[in-house]
Amino acid sequence: MNTQTNPISQEQIEAWKAKHKEIFKLIVEDKEAYLKKPDRKILAAATAASSTNPMKFNEVILTNCWLGGDEEIKTDDSYFLGASAKLSELIEIKQAELEKL
Repeated sequence: MNTQTNPISQEQIEAWKAKHKEIFKLIVEDKEAYLKKPDRKILAAATAASSTNPMKFNEVILTNCWLGGDEEIKTDDSYFLGASAKLSELIEIKQAELEKL
């Protein structure tokens, strides 16, 4: 059950995809959020914030990648902690190789 007051339309999802390439739907029990992938600026800000408070990493990622959805995911601790468990999946790391020549 989605308790969002303004449901996200398919048109909005398509607009976000056009702007951000990849978007993600995060479901925490009966709440939904739509997120974009974090870029280097967001990751840098999250890493800097986490140096004094480890929970700030997830807060910065969620806030800066947020496109729309149920605000309770950001404001209610139980929803936030549920979302936090999935946020690392937004960060894609490619495999690299280093060869000595």
